[in-house]
Amino acid sequence: MTHFVCVTCGTQFPASAEPPERCPICEDERQYVPESGQAWTTLEELRVDHANRIAPDGELTGIGTEPGFAIGQRALLVPWGDRRLMWDCVTLIDENTVAEVERSGGLAAIAISHPHYYSAMVEWGRRFGCPVYLHAADAEWIMRRDPVVELWDGDRRDLGDGLTLVRCGGHFDGGTVLHWAGGADGRGALLAGDIVQVIPDRRHVGFMYSYPNLIPLPAAAVEAIRAALDPFAYEVIYGAWWGRLVPWDAKGAVERSAARYVAAVS
Repeated sequence: MTHFVCVTCGTQFPASAEPPERCPICEDERQYVPESGQAWTTLEELRVDHANRIAPDGELTGIGTEPGFAIGQRALLVPWGDRRLMWDCVTLIDENTVAEVERSGGLAAIAISHPHYYSAMVEWGRRFGCPVYLHAADAEWIMRRDPVVELWDGDRRDLGDGLTLVRCGGHFDGGTVLHWAGGADGRGALLAGDIVQVIPDRRHVGFMYSYPNLIPLPAAAVEAIRAALDPFAYEVIYGAWWGRLVPWDAKGAVERSAARYVAAVS
């Protein structure tokens, strides 16, 4: 029995003798199945020719797989007391990565923005003996269920030590960002995945229902994202990939961008 992994989105599935017939995450209109068809791999195969890069990204440490795999996001290690919370997740986990994370203090928890980054979250949670926080509104997209997965509900979850999960919705019903009050020298940082997308013009950000398929959100969904973030102070936004940072006036970028978006679609 093998835990097969979708090559397109990087999601790991329950153990089976044969690869699954389909990947519901990729068949959803926010993602895609390549023209070449659904393909599968395993962690064992991935470890043969891939490795994780662990390096600084802004104030934080990032973990990303090279050469790029699936959607290609990188995770971030965020200070949480004397340990770390891993924000978002990557599929590949190997002993070199585990050793490096343990040297930095280990993981107290994992929190993930939305289903496209669920990846091999159960492997990570089991290896570090920590919970994986997901919003309950996206429970249907959990392909491999396990006791390490802890669902939370509502609009916010205060994790303590200046970390707060904020449900914004938009890209997914449970689309979540992490507010880090101590980021940017105490001015605050937002770890946004692609719930709030960092784009080339760092004076603005993007919002979409589907990024690869270019499906926009309704104006009300973007207004809801802006309103969910309004109570929080933040100078910086961390996006989903290496170097995707809004390094200053990030809250202003969200406010300008939400107003521009609503005006454009109204």
